[in-house]
Amino acid sequence: MVDLEKEKKEILEAYKGLLKAAKHSKKDPATKKRIRKAFDLALEAHKDMRRKSGEPYIYHPIAVARICAEEIGLGATSMICALLHDTVEDTRITLEDIENIFGKKEALIIDGLTKISGVVDYNVSLQAENFRKILLTLSEDVRVILIKIADRLHNMRTIGSMRRDKQLKIASETLFLYAPLAHRLGLHSIKSELEDLSLQCQEPEMFEEIQTKLEKTQAVRERFISKFSSPIKKSLEEKGMKFEIKGRPKSIYSIWNKMNKKNVPFEEVYDLFAIRIIIDSESEDTEKSDCWQAYSVVTDYYQPNIERLRDWVSAPKANGYESLHTTVMSPTGKWVEVQIRTRRMDDIAEKGFAAHWKYKEGGAESQFDIWINQVRELLENSEGNALDLIDDFKLNLFAEEIYVFTPEGDMKSLPYGSSALDFAFAVHTQVGSSCLGAKVNNKLVPLSYTLTSGDQVEILTSTKQKPKEDWLNYVKTHRAKSRIKSSLKEERKEIAKEGQLMLDKEFKKNKISYENISLKTMQTYYKVSSPIELYYQIATGKIKLKGLKEFDIKNGLVRLKRGIQNRVQKYLIPKRSSSKKGMPKNDVLVFGDNMEKLDYKLASCCNPIPGDEVFGFITINEGIKVHKTNCSNAVQLMSNYAYRIIKTRWIDESKMEFLTGLKIIGIDDKGIVNNITQVISNELNVNMRSLNFDSHDGIFDGTVMVFVQDISHLSNLISKLLKVKGVQRVDRIDKIG
Repeated sequence: MVDLEKEKKEILEAYKGLLKAAKHSKKDPATKKRIRKAFDLALEAHKDMRRKSGEPYIYHPIAVARICAEEIGLGATSMICALLHDTVEDTRITLEDIENIFGKKEALIIDGLTKISGVVDYNVSLQAENFRKILLTLSEDVRVILIKIADRLHNMRTIGSMRRDKQLKIASETLFLYAPLAHRLGLHSIKSELEDLSLQCQEPEMFEEIQTKLEKTQAVRERFISKFSSPIKKSLEEKGMKFEIKGRPKSIYSIWNKMNKKNVPFEEVYDLFAIRIIIDSESEDTEKSDCWQAYSVVTDYYQPNIERLRDWVSAPKANGYESLHTTVMSPTGKWVEVQIRTRRMDDIAEKGFAAHWKYKEGGAESQFDIWINQVRELLENSEGNALDLIDDFKLNLFAEEIYVFTPEGDMKSLPYGSSALDFAFAVHTQVGSSCLGAKVNNKLVPLSYTLTSGDQVEILTSTKQKPKEDWLNYVKTHRAKSRIKSSLKEERKEIAKEGQLMLDKEFKKNKISYENISLKTMQTYYKVSSPIELYYQIATGKIKLKGLKEFDIKNGLVRLKRGIQNRVQKYLIPKRSSSKKGMPKNDVLVFGDNMEKLDYKLASCCNPIPGDEVFGFITINEGIKVHKTNCSNAVQLMSNYAYRIIKTRWIDESKMEFLTGLKIIGIDDKGIVNNITQVISNELNVNMRSLNFDSHDGIFDGTVMVFVQDISHLSNLISKLLKVKGVQRVDRIDKIG
């Protein structure tokens, strides 16, 4: 039985907590009154609604408003909109009501939130085709996206009440879009928490393992930080500087990411934490010199790794991040990252653009406007595939930046890994389109030359030059890609016109009426995506018009001949799964809510075996493919194609054998290969398909392909192999072949 009185008290307590977070409301009774009015309206509108957890729905908008105020640093307008963000979508309240009660700005923001609620929703997974709507809203008023990020953060914090398959889709979407957006908007803490919560959802055991190990090593870390910081602290105090030194552990997600990328265990991730020096500068004018003075003190005591110095004080990141990063060698022989920044810089690093506005009204917005203009440009020049749009956008969201200069000394910021051709398009579209090559630091380089920070670049052009297909391999920025694609598309259209004329001529010759022809039939037969591509391939000779004999032409109507139609149909319909050894039969997996037995293939990118957590993905040409939920492709598939994901579960109806791979590393010793094969073949009766070992300087590195029944069978095998003398590591290989 629900205790309504108790709930009422809890709701009022939550509201009081919100008011405490709204520091500005204490000094302004009118603001406090407006927030109260929004709270009362939301409370009444949602009074009969409950969340999946069973708690009153109003807890959610209160929590979102509090995140906006406390963790992002937004003002009263955003808090009001956060309290009301679901009312227009879910209740009888209209935008007109919002405008009449609060004003035009609040109505516009809530309209933006409502427009994308069906796109970026707790219950609906994001689809690439709708991504443009989010970006359009972002370019209108950034507060819409900031509130939406706060909304997603609270939903991720309370995701435990959702069904497992929904959790996975939402976590994938969060990693795919929200964490990069938070990163680009300078919300470092929120970005890290979103990543951690997503990992906790996707790989709970691994998350818990890293968390436990961090907790166990916390006391050791604290002692190390205290000892490491002691001489620095003393020296800074002698210089009369006011400061704070603290150790900050790396996020669990970043540790997991490093373990994965470098293929090392937790114990071998050396930078588990960073030491942060936060300086209380007297004014912004002294901030830069204060940071370098602190850097000088740190490097007086500890040897720096010059290659790891990052100066974002002189050249801040595009998201406003300012800090000096250096990596120094500690007395214990471990590298330690030290971050040096002022109090203002630290606030901006945690709260992003909202903090910029707090410190300098309009100052940071000019930098933000540059990025917003890039978003608008990206939308205006984006045609066709929405997935390409997302890939390009995410590339520019996440990429580290480099700073390069024109011959006149103007600085341009580009994503890390950009080429001379990217720089040319950054200068001007015409410069990029007519680019022949470049001079970097007065040396002639090709278009594909990768730039580094500090390069001075002069672009060489020719009026006879025009974009080529292979240019797309040389560029990273969306601006360059979109301009090249647009130019190639125009050229392709011109060539396609010639192909259409050739086809017209052939049709007239065969007395085929254009009204009766099914171009779709021809596209299917020739495996092309559009009429333009059909015409283009005719013009370039890839499609020979004598191939029209494959079609029946009766009364001016074109159809595929019956035998050929069957062959095409056979190509389009996925084949049934083979039942050969190492391939699944129909009774190993079941799909959907009704748990039906369907034909499927195991994805080669992650090679799942029974016991792995998996999902089914309906492909266009290959039927159902089964992937592990932690497959490298899972995030993209779940985010962009949620409607093609189906629940999948292993059933124990047959003891099949599945092919998987093991990578074994150890100290080379006489007879070790024989000992390994003895364990595999004789002790455990596991069948091997292949064995490959290489030895170098006393270390061996081997790959063994084996057939196992399920995850426990594989775990047992790994456990036994680790007991073989000389074996140091055994890792499963997901990608085979």
